Amino acid sequence: MTIIERVNDLRTRALAEPLRVHLDTMPAVVVTGARQTGKTTLARAFAPGPRRFFSLDDFDLVEAAQRDPDSLFREGEPVTIDEIQHVPALLRTIKHRIDQDRQGGPGRPGQFLITGSANLALMAQVSESLAGRASYLTLWPMTRREQLGLGSAGRWGDLLATPDRQWPELLESEPARPADWMSVAKRGCFPHSALHFTDSRERSIWLDGYIRTYLARDLTALSSVASLVDYRRLMRAVCVRVGQVANQTEIGRDISLPQPTVHRYLNLLEASYLLLRLPAYSVSRGTRLIKSPKLYWADTGLALRLANSEPTPGHLENLVLCDLVAWRDSRLEPAEISYWRTARGAEVDFVMEAGDTLLPVEVKATTRPRLRDTTQLRAFRREYAEQSRSGLLLHAGETVEWLASDVLAAPWWRVI
Repeated sequence: MTIIERVNDLRTRALAEPLRVHLDTMPAVVVTGARQTGKTTLARAFAPGPRRFFSLDDFDLVEAAQRDPDSLFREGEPVTIDEIQHVPALLRTIKHRIDQDRQGGPGRPGQFLITGSANLALMAQVSESLAGRASYLTLWPMTRREQLGLGSAGRWGDLLATPDRQWPELLESEPARPADWMSVAKRGCFPHSALHFTDSRERSIWLDGYIRTYLARDLTALSSVASLVDYRRLMRAVCVRVGQVANQTEIGRDISLPQPTVHRYLNLLEASYLLLRLPAYSVSRGTRLIKSPKLYWADTGLALRLANSEPTPGHLENLVLCDLVAWRDSRLEPAEISYWRTARGAEVDFVMEAGDTLLPVEVKATTRPRLRDTTQLRAFRREYAEQSRSGLLLHAGETVEWLASDVLAAPWWRVI
């Protein structure tokens, strides 16, 4: 049985192939992502051969690792360490062992497979980045196509690789059933919640437990928070602003928190991989860094539960973005996702940037898109005529059609 077949038994993840390539290349590979995205399952199923597995969710093991970190390692034996954020000091030991093994060479690939439920680069207590010794991958919650057993993110790569005029044929060539985006948004993308609960009440109970566990344990491992009540109010305030440009002063005013506290709490949410901050597109990469990002969530089910609300068109955007970031982070070649807005009010939901190519994407919750819905996409194409592919308008209907000579309308469920 091959490695990939073993992963298929557990539903193939889009990150499986990049993980294999990275393990074949680097001495250490770090897979990060939010709790319950499937990092442990992927790490257990994918790593072949005799490999010791340690989960630092085990308090006894945490104590042993803090007391004598070398006890976890044996000479030449590959090791998987799950939830490294509980004992970040282990990274120094791993660095030392990699350096001993390298002795001027590249080192043995795949010696350390490490998972973590926090962005280690943003954790204050992490002083060792394993720079030059490790590669980093992010496992996001399950894409819709992963939930369906297809083992991939949406068809973004296929669209980039196919001439624009052939897009309708491409999208209609694969069997796909219409789906209700509101139901998909409520279900969310965490594997356990999405795959095992059909009853909304059961899913709500699971999500409530997830929130409590995050606040009580994972958050405190990241940083000291003076008031968990204030932090949860901040989470709820962000949930009701899905798809909006971040205004930290406004958020703070609404929930009676000072702007520096809002700024810090947003950073903690992002470090936990629960918050997605989408940057603004600009030809100047420096300019992107100073423009306000838009706020989204890594899981729409969690966002809706926190907000105690029904789905809005912004949650359909959020679903598409979750798929886009999973696609971006499962590619071996770099890609970027951003939004576009001008001072005059023109705006496009998402801009995919791969190499020298731009692909603008607009998301509409309507079932019957019209020519007027193409205005923003066509404005973007006029601005970036040499780089931009045809615009893609994703909608909630069932028709694939060219609304304009350079804008294709397609159902969201045929793409993601």
